Amino acid sequence: MTLQGSLPHEEYCAQLLAETDAFRAIVRTADLSATVPTCPDWTLADLARHVGGAHRWAGALVATRATESVDLADVPEGAGPGGGKPGGEDAAALDAWLAAGAERTVAALREAGPDAEVWSWTTARNSGFWARRMTHETVVHRADAALTAGVPFEVPAPVAADCLEEWLQIGELPMVVARFAERGTSLLGPGRTIHVHATDAPPGVDAEWLLDLTGEAPTHRRTHEKAAVALRGPLTDVLQVLYRRLPADSDRVEVLGERALLDQWLEWASFG
Repeated sequence: MTLQGSLPHEEYCAQLLAETDAFRAIVRTADLSATVPTCPDWTLADLARHVGGAHRWAGALVATRATESVDLADVPEGAGPGGGKPGGEDAAALDAWLAAGAERTVAALREAGPDAEVWSWTTARNSGFWARRMTHETVVHRADAALTAGVPFEVPAPVAADCLEEWLQIGELPMVVARFAERGTSLLGPGRTIHVHATDAPPGVDAEWLLDLTGEAPTHRRTHEKAAVALRGPLTDVLQVLYRRLPADSDRVEVLGERALLDQWLEWASFG
């Protein structure tokens, strides 16, 4: 299984900046002490520091062409001056810290191009992986921030579809399948298939998938195909359901067929 994105490297770079800007807009105006419903151990400020730290960490990996993982504590400004809270305590300081980190990371990604060899925790060992991963990391955590602040959340269709495709690709990686297997293998078996269908995808955006759980490990393909259970709805909402940012029983999506199978998959494959 390869981690192949559908967008050009420069578009990931541009989208990473755009997603960070949208995330920052929430941080600037929302209550930083509010609990994030989808990450209940964090406040919104904690979420922002997580996102900014991830940006800086990935940027350091790419900038140094790292051959192994790097401790976040060793990343400049990753843990704040003197090991304190990055970005300071107020919204303006946190906003500036987020902006600077994203810009630094995108500069490293653009300088490296998509094919520079860089360590990652997956089978994709290149800078292009990090451009894509950090874009989608920011998309999903912007959903967390939007939910916390009670503001709308929308994602450009090509980015949302690629984010969902990456989620399914990661779910097929051997190291992820092995981790899932620790939760039990009863999910896999004959006739166990899930159809994911974004009903509002514009022309040119392929947004239907068949998740096949009938073999020894999950596989998926882009297709319109009957399955044991189908999840249908707007692309952004379907994305949020699969990342467990929106409940599958939301009236914004429709579930047809064996609902228990979808629920079991969402519980089994929660990693993002």
